[in-house]
Amino acid sequence: MTSETSTSGSSGAPDAVLAPLEAVTRRVGHGNLAERLNALRSWLADDLGELERAIQATTDIGETLTEDAEYGELAVKTARYLLARPGKRIRPIVVTLGARLGGRGLDREVRDLATACELVHNATLLHDDVIDEGTERRGAPTARVVFGNSASVLAGDHLLIHALQLVEGVGYRRLLSSMLETIGEMVTAEAVQLEQRGRLNPDRDVYLRVAQGKTAGLFRWGFVAGATAAGLDGDTLATLGRCGNALGIAFQLMDDVLDVTGDPAVTGKDVLADLREGKLTWPFILASEVDSGLLPLMRDSLLAIERDPGGGHTPGELALRILERVRATNAVAETRAFAAAQAELAVKALRTLPDSVSRRALEAVIESAVSRTA
Repeated sequence: MTSETSTSGSSGAPDAVLAPLEAVTRRVGHGNLAERLNALRSWLADDLGELERAIQATTDIGETLTEDAEYGELAVKTARYLLARPGKRIRPIVVTLGARLGGRGLDREVRDLATACELVHNATLLHDDVIDEGTERRGAPTARVVFGNSASVLAGDHLLIHALQLVEGVGYRRLLSSMLETIGEMVTAEAVQLEQRGRLNPDRDVYLRVAQGKTAGLFRWGFVAGATAAGLDGDTLATLGRCGNALGIAFQLMDDVLDVTGDPAVTGKDVLADLREGKLTWPFILASEVDSGLLPLMRDSLLAIERDPGGGHTPGELALRILERVRATNAVAETRAFAAAQAELAVKALRTLPDSVSRRALEAVIESAVSRTA
């Protein structure tokens, strides 16, 4: 466990979490942020290593979700497959830093809350890939491709149950209630998104409802959970909730940008993956508002995929035409600006709290969320 003044740590898992962010910010010219991320990586090295071990250990407990041991073991194996892939781990970092705002380090309770936050996130990924028929996640075939849809659903259920058990074990009843509410919001948002899939209806309000439920809610819970464990007051919890909400929206907007501009070798998924799944993300909504010919092209894309479902992607020439038209509208730059504005809201909320190493670390995490390339 590190202290507020610790500057040393071990290598390994922490590098997998924060080193890529540091490298990106240096490459795109954010030298000061890169230095802050490097300091954060060093300061939290021990905590991040312990968190990663706790996350991985959740698939070593040997528990099953059904009476059939074979299927229970398959669920654990499938969950382990996803958790072993390198993730950003930003959600558990947020929980840890939220606790440190109140002077509480990574003890067992904080670790369990942070682990639970990451497990819920990964559970939704397993479920989403089944719903969306996803084929690639974090640069590898999705769990549903490797183990099948049934195993992927069971694995997601397994992680959700274990996450709720961890939160319950910590003993803060309101955190368990709010986690259940957050999961409910995520399910509702996924249902809205599923109902809209393939319609290509450029509706800003629907998009923001989905982003609030699917992404922002869990970030909000993470901020509040860590601070609750540290005994911070209600006004501070409300401030951190607003911070987490804004960060979640910014994070989702950057996912949308990377769907259009990202390098598949870095992001781990194909360009236009969201469009292939029949989803209109923020850049496409903005672009379709100024280019009336874009929606017909996108509908042609979906029809082409339906005619050749085995291909699984938009034909190259058509994809290029869609990308060119989206980029010509300045929608990508406007989406980045919206994400930056949300990040700034999050930072401003944080700066109403007393200055500390933990607060500045959270500011660096927020700023890095809109500088990432994966």
